[in-house]
Amino acid sequence: MEAYGKILLIAMPAFLLLVLFEKWYGWFKGNDTVRNMDMISSLSSGITNVTKDVLGLSVAIISYEWLVRRIALTQIDSGFWTYAIAFVALDFAGYWVHRIAHEYNLFWNNHIIHHSSEEFNLACALRQSISSIVRIFAIFLLPAALLGVPASVIAVVAPLHLFAQFWYHTQHIGKMGFLEKIIVTPSHHRVHHAINPEYLDKNYSQIFIIWDKLFGTFQAELADVKPVYGVTRPVQTWNPIKINFMHLWLLIKDAWHAGNWLDKFRIWFMPLGWRPSDVATRFPVYKIQDVYHFEKYNPAHHRYLGAWTWFQMTMLLFFISFLFATIASIGSPGIFVYGLFVFLSVYAYTELMDGNANAWVWESVKNMLGVGIIATWGDWFGASQYLTISTAMVAAYFFISTVGTAWFCLRVPATRRSMASV
Repeated sequence: MEAYGKILLIAMPAFLLLVLFEKWYGWFKGNDTVRNMDMISSLSSGITNVTKDVLGLSVAIISYEWLVRRIALTQIDSGFWTYAIAFVALDFAGYWVHRIAHEYNLFWNNHIIHHSSEEFNLACALRQSISSIVRIFAIFLLPAALLGVPASVIAVVAPLHLFAQFWYHTQHIGKMGFLEKIIVTPSHHRVHHAINPEYLDKNYSQIFIIWDKLFGTFQAELADVKPVYGVTRPVQTWNPIKINFMHLWLLIKDAWHAGNWLDKFRIWFMPLGWRPSDVATRFPVYKIQDVYHFEKYNPAHHRYLGAWTWFQMTMLLFFISFLFATIASIGSPGIFVYGLFVFLSVYAYTELMDGNANAWVWESVKNMLGVGIIATWGDWFGASQYLTISTAMVAAYFFISTVGTAWFCLRVPATRRSMASV
């Protein structure tokens, strides 16, 4: 937990700089692939994901450590080849977990957030799940467990394997020659994120493209078929917390409304998109039919809202940086209270981005929690030992944030305000 937090203190600024560089590069080249609100939504999703991971808010059905203790046929010491084997094993496991997420209703809920952006850029790589509370990943690490690869090696290699998947989320790199035959490239991954019929459910590999070629799921990017990005049932929100659970909510409602008891149970494990026929008729869900003619999500907003949201997200980045740097001294239950504050922050300002006139309620709850923390501990989790005026600064932020959000809510377009009240 603490070690991962230290890694993220280095990784987060690096990812943010690369995202901003891609934005500048696209503008400079006259091919901007990064929309401001979409980028903020993606970065905010990344914030929620790393917070969840650092707090350890997930449970593995079978842990890798438990697995290797019971089925290892041999025991190997840490060394170059051990790490290489671990990397390949993680990639093999990643392929199958990724593929299952695309093929079965229940598991898609853990992955929809990653595909929810209607753009394709480095920022959308940070759209990672907070809904994957129960993990099945270790089951697919059987080859590594049989070889006796230590759990400590997997723990080191896993973040590197994850971070290595960041760079290929871009439209600014074309095909890469012979590398197209070996590794996952931006061209391969553009296909994976596309909703064109030619590209759906292809290229699940994470580092080595060999898995797709071996298991029949490979598709090259076609010169005459430009990828169109997103999901066929558009999420229609900038709020990453809502996106994380909207497919699950649809499954719950469909199971409830299904007339056939068998349908109530099998809907969870049917192929992605399957709905009971009676439910689909009574409760239709909008699905894009023509991927080349649909309107991207872009709600009207006040001209200063973009700058305000950047302010809010920047402040949140300072807050989580402090959490990751001092997580050991904050301890439990403080870190979980801090996590709640982070999630409320993201929920509040992304609701405002959506034009929800009730966003001030969420913002007020977040700031009242913040004031309550200061009143209870007399400080912002010990920040005053590093900067004596930190408590006053944090309290001032809560006041400014409450007033500013209320001001924007009063200026939400009338159409959005009426929608929020329905």
